[in-house]
Amino acid sequence: MRMPTLPRIHSLKGPHGQGGPWGRRIASKNGAKLEKVCRLCRRNRGGAAAVEFALIAPVFFLMVFGMIEFGRMVMVQQVITNSSREGARIAVLDGTAGADVVAAVDNYLDSARVSGANVTVSPSEPSSAGYGEPVTVTVTIPFSQVSWLPSPMFIGGDTVLTATTVMRRETVQ
Repeated sequence: MRMPTLPRIHSLKGPHGQGGPWGRRIASKNGAKLEKVCRLCRRNRGGAAAVEFALIAPVFFLMVFGMIEFGRMVMVQQVITNSSREGARIAVLDGTAGADVVAAVDNYLDSARVSGANVTVSPSEPSSAGYGEPVTVTVTIPFSQVSWLPSPMFIGGDTVLTATTVMRRETVQ
């Protein structure tokens, strides 16, 4: 039994003397014919990439927009949590008015470029709370106001982000 022989490989040089992607060619009886058939196959498959992109692009863009929307929601939730905490830290100090707490929360939100939040302080005048009594600061904002997309696609437009912080009043007994 005779072993089949492999075609010889000849090295070809590119237009500038160095090998390129076309630097090797299989030499055989039907080498030219085989190259012509392969070239025709590559030429006829040009539209396949466009069709594949048309099928995959909507799914890809939905995933990208979903990541943007969920990322924005998590970021805004963290910002309003921090702002309610800052407001509560101000509220538990002696001589603090409710307007001071709201101003501190709004200042924090403005620095994070989040606008349109509703701030509630309980009791409305924190200085009226006695020693060790809880003071609550709640920040709420509709997600549709802070979404970067024109209309929230994945998170309902009626979703409200809420953050509440409760701290005990620091006052002299």
